[in-house]
Amino acid sequence: MTAVIPDSFRDLLTGKACGVFTTIMPDGQPQSTVIWLDFDGTFLYVNTMRGFRKEKNMRLNPKVTLLAYALDNPLRYIEVRGCVVEMTEAGALEHLDKLSERYTGQRPYFGGCVPAELKEHEIPVLCKIMPLHV
Repeated sequence: MTAVIPDSFRDLLTGKACGVFTTIMPDGQPQSTVIWLDFDGTFLYVNTMRGFRKEKNMRLNPKVTLLAYALDNPLRYIEVRGCVVEMTEAGALEHLDKLSERYTGQRPYFGGCVPAELKEHEIPVLCKIMPLHV
């Protein structure tokens, strides 16, 4: 059953709030990274690259946690525990371009935010997460 994100915290999932994303390593240890995030009213979305540690972790264990906090008030935060329900390369680059523009004002991601040559060997993966506990 999908958990409901309170209206009073939706801005942390759709604006420029930073997120700390935690996946589980093969040995059971947590692994956390700072990420950009998105929310469509039902599902959370994060982007990673094919072969990156968090992508591998999510394929092995879809349980994840996202902690998003306000940059101007880090004590205002929301923790969402969820399950990755889809990982796809389809639409991932376009989503990453959108996030890059939101967070940095630069578009496209490859060539605007990070060096263009990274596009030659980094393949974006869009991860759809169902919130289970808020």
